[in-house]
Amino acid sequence: MKTSKSRLLILVLVLALVLPALLPAQGTRADYERAGGLREKWQGLAVNLPERPSWIGATHRFWYRKSVLGGTEFVLVDADKASKAPAFDHDKLAAALAVELKDKVDPKKLPFNTVTFVDGEKAVQFETAAFRWKFDLTAGTIVKVGPVEPRRPGGGGLGQGGPPAEAASAEFKTSPDGKWEAGIRSYNVLVRSKDKKTEFALSADGSEGNYYTYRSLAWSADSLKIAAVRIKPGYHRFLTYIESSPADQLQPKYSEFEYAKPGDVLDLDQPVLFLVEDRKRVDVDNVLFPNPYDLTTPVWRKDSRAFTFEYNQRGHQVFRIIEVDGATGAARAVLSEEPKTFFCYSGKKYRFDLADGKETIWMSERDGWNHLYVIDAATGAVKNQITKGPWVVRGVDKVDEQAGQVYFQASGMDPKLDPYFVHYYRINFDGSGLTPLTQGDANHSVAYSSDMAYYTDIWSRLDLPPSLEVRRTLDRQAVLRVENTDITALVKAGWKAPEVFTAKARDGKTDIWGVIYRPLNFNPGKKYPVIENIYAGPQGSFVPKTFSAFNAMQSLAELGFIVIQTDGMGTSNRSKEFHDTCWRDLGDAGFPDRILWHKAVAAKYHSYDITRVGIYGTSAGGQSALGGLLFHPEFYKAGFAACGCHDNRMDKIWWNEQWMGWPLGPAYAASSNVDNAYRLKGKLLLAVGEMDQNVDPASTYQVVNALIKADKVFDLLVIPGAGHGSGGVYGDRKRNDFFVHHLLGVDPPDWNKPETDGPERK
Repeated sequence: MKTSKSRLLILVLVLALVLPALLPAQGTRADYERAGGLREKWQGLAVNLPERPSWIGATHRFWYRKSVLGGTEFVLVDADKASKAPAFDHDKLAAALAVELKDKVDPKKLPFNTVTFVDGEKAVQFETAAFRWKFDLTAGTIVKVGPVEPRRPGGGGLGQGGPPAEAASAEFKTSPDGKWEAGIRSYNVLVRSKDKKTEFALSADGSEGNYYTYRSLAWSADSLKIAAVRIKPGYHRFLTYIESSPADQLQPKYSEFEYAKPGDVLDLDQPVLFLVEDRKRVDVDNVLFPNPYDLTTPVWRKDSRAFTFEYNQRGHQVFRIIEVDGATGAARAVLSEEPKTFFCYSGKKYRFDLADGKETIWMSERDGWNHLYVIDAATGAVKNQITKGPWVVRGVDKVDEQAGQVYFQASGMDPKLDPYFVHYYRINFDGSGLTPLTQGDANHSVAYSSDMAYYTDIWSRLDLPPSLEVRRTLDRQAVLRVENTDITALVKAGWKAPEVFTAKARDGKTDIWGVIYRPLNFNPGKKYPVIENIYAGPQGSFVPKTFSAFNAMQSLAELGFIVIQTDGMGTSNRSKEFHDTCWRDLGDAGFPDRILWHKAVAAKYHSYDITRVGIYGTSAGGQSALGGLLFHPEFYKAGFAACGCHDNRMDKIWWNEQWMGWPLGPAYAASSNVDNAYRLKGKLLLAVGEMDQNVDPASTYQVVNALIKADKVFDLLVIPGAGHGSGGVYGDRKRNDFFVHHLLGVDPPDWNKPETDGPERK
């Protein structure tokens, strides 16, 4: 008996020593090569995969681009004729362009992604090689139209550019009757006759420290009044950058970038009314808008009785539409949103004025879900709620005032479907006649013709390749099934869809949705370390919902991991209560829900090793990746944090004050990775681009400083010249090496040698 037990014990010991050697190694150079080659291997294997269509002007024709064997093709569809054909002769265009560029051009790999039909659809324009070109569809000839116009930066506050630019402005805005022009001179509002014979100043109180802006000038329709905004400058913060290794010179370059941060004193906007004939300035009492974070450009009512603007109060807990009487300057609130937490002006604000401002269609979360309302503009009272239920409006495509209908997007209306899937609907102003324009268990993307007579619909899921069809809006009948994506070759090449998985949130009732990527050579009998890809920004939801032939998470999984992504509480596109979890607590990042989700997966699958969990992310994801190590070290063992906004006092003002509130309070320190750096227990790799203009690079360096002071061991990757991101190909490889080493327990390949003998076990 003892001999049998001894033999059994010896056998177990032998198997324990031998089996790991028999199992395929992980983290080898071959694994890296397979992982890195997936994108190229799978690219182009999904055939007839359509991109979003573009309708041509006021016609019932649209073009789109689709994948074909060896590249892509532009297609033209005529909805009236239910026909499709190549948008142009690709061979002729490629040949003509090759002559101009003095280089080869593949007709299936044209060096542009979009076209514009011009000259009555007899030609197409496109941009490549820094120029705009026009291809004549009949003659087959190409001409150079001109250089590509530089992209202008996005807009900002009314005072962007500062007083000097406003003072030197030579621009004037012509009155609707064509008799007068209004502009800015020496920081004040100036009016002159069109023939420039008469000229007079409407204001005299403008100065460098309290100036009027040209952008804000707005004439009333009767040409008798002007609305303007006077700005008292706040503190304009600038970040200083050192580009250590510029490509065009040996020495470093130094530059500055304007960048407002939470708590900074902002420009103070003050609307002013001018009565042109009386040459009179009428100040508007700001009791209803005393502390603007943002105050929009004035817009006049069509009958010139008043102008309106939108007021977002500092702290994002008061949002008002203000109407100012065009004769007296008296201001009143057309409506006011004053939630207990935040008004989500970024992504959940919509306004459409009916009957020249007698009513307003307004988006609000006042009943706990994002919905549409008809507001009586005279009283601010709700006349009726257009949409209602435990689901959310995701956007408005069109308000048809004549028909009394709204075309909108929503998700979560069907409780049997993924609550993030977007579907399209039409509804009457009174809430009746709700009509679905899309159907099925899939995520949809719709584009309407200019007259709303037709719409295109592309739908897909992670495991369902896209289809494209065109339908009539009136009766929703299909006119033409335009494309069905064929993934036969992709599947033969090894592609597999990720698994969609749901588990309950911290409240025990709300479903948390996520996805699971496994290695293509997955062995259910093995244990795999888990890596979470995190981005918990409250401005949206981030788990993929549509088909993709390749996702970078699959490449990471190929190294021997299970890679997952979820949307925890605090992200958007669910209920207001779900969203409010982030309020003054970005450090929460939905971690209680994420960890429960992980545990639910581990309870179902033996292969899911919940004792070896890593986490990675960029930007807000970088903040959360490090936050996972600091606030939940019992669960997350290793983290890669790139360009993180590690302290919300250091990051951009609009994003952080929206969720963390104003004035700045103790919540900022509580969520700070800098203030909590001393908590670090796991393995950490920080990455930062030295020229990041999205998140101040100092945010990462302050974490480094705090970690050093706390005597913590960690790794740091600085990418010279890089902006906001994870460090490109090099950064991704460093991240992968980091996880291979710390979660697989394998030394990654020695990349400084052309070949290695494989991994060394610890």
